[in-house]
Amino acid sequence: VQLVESGGGYVQAGGSLRLSCTASGRTFSSYCMGWFRQAPGKDREFVAIINWSGTSTDYADSVKGRFTISRDNAKNTVYLQMNSLKPEDTANYYCAAERSGLIRLRVGSADYWGQGTQVTVSS
Repeated sequence: VQLVESGGGYVQAGGSLRLSCTASGRTFSSYCMGWFRQAPGKDREFVAIINWSGTSTDYADSVKGRFTISRDNAKNTVYLQMNSLKPEDTANYYCAAERSGLIRLRVGSADYWGQGTQVTVSS
């Protein structure tokens, strides 16, 4: 499985961006998917995860109420809608896929990772 992120960019505080992650192959619906981020000089951190069917999601406290994760299994794509962006959201955002379930993915254990897409939020 190859994961390719897109949709990053430069936005002012309070603005919105939608990230996309498209997976190769025909087994996308077998994977839980997640978004993580890493800012310069900091560890990678969990942002949001979604289960195989899209019926269960979880978010980091720092993004709850502002970010929404969703998936379209017909398009092999997972999305991260980011609203009310803050400068502290600035980071490289990575997509991840994990077959075994949300528990492992929640702690950053994934079968596959994308290359990342940069999000920069100016104050």
